[in-house]
Amino acid sequence: MQAGTVKTLKVMDHTTYGYMLQNSVFLPDRDEALTLQTGQAIRVFLYPDKQGHMTATTHIPSVQTDSYDWADVTGAIPGLGVFVDIGIPKQVLVSIDELPYMERVWPAEGDMLFVHLTTDKKGRLLAVPASERFFAAHWELASDDLFNQAINGRVYHTSREGTAIISENGYRGFIHYTERTQEPRLGEWVEGRVIGVKDDGSVNVSLLPYKQDRMEDDAEAILAYLERNGGVMHFSDKSDPEDIRGTFHTSKAAFKRAIGKLMKEGKITQNDGKTIRNGK
Repeated sequence: MQAGTVKTLKVMDHTTYGYMLQNSVFLPDRDEALTLQTGQAIRVFLYPDKQGHMTATTHIPSVQTDSYDWADVTGAIPGLGVFVDIGIPKQVLVSIDELPYMERVWPAEGDMLFVHLTTDKKGRLLAVPASERFFAAHWELASDDLFNQAINGRVYHTSREGTAIISENGYRGFIHYTERTQEPRLGEWVEGRVIGVKDDGSVNVSLLPYKQDRMEDDAEAILAYLERNGGVMHFSDKSDPEDIRGTFHTSKAAFKRAIGKLMKEGKITQNDGKTIRNGK
């Protein structure tokens, strides 16, 4: 009897709390309100309970050892992993070994992971997110007419370089770190736009607004920063790009556009590498 598999077993006995099946598998009926007869064959899904005893449920999940599906994230335990709901009475662990190194981009409650099941050396049931190789074999090929179109999807891989999503239509999208203001969580649902269609049928995605809208946001961020710092900041259009990104979460080019806009409007001036709020 292997956890994570579906078996057809006979009912051997009825107890106060459920049914004893073949091979000493227990089927609780507290959540299923079953009426079974001794000798009746029943199709069940197997999983270990908290004590490690093989347990059965008549709720057959779509996520199994040989099949993938989306599962809701129900919570996380730092240093251990996150738990997902696959439709059985027990939450299933996604181990820390299968999650990003930085816990701040771990899935949160309400996110979803595309997983299949496995067991560890002790027979405990675990959920494992699908790999890049799996998605590469299954994504839909994008056409050029997707360029500049809206795209929504779920994050299935995240790294310092960027974020990979699978869209609701099955397209694989990549979000370079310069095309986002913050790193999305694994399993998070994001909304963006296609900024490029690649030869392999995947797409490049931006989570940033269009330049005009972005310039307004960047200008407001600069003014807010000046307000917090007495009307003066040691940033100008000559500043280091990484310093700009680290403070304002935008590129140097976008920063310069916003600076130019504010100077044209007469709201700021620049002097000796500093930006000064006019009227301050």
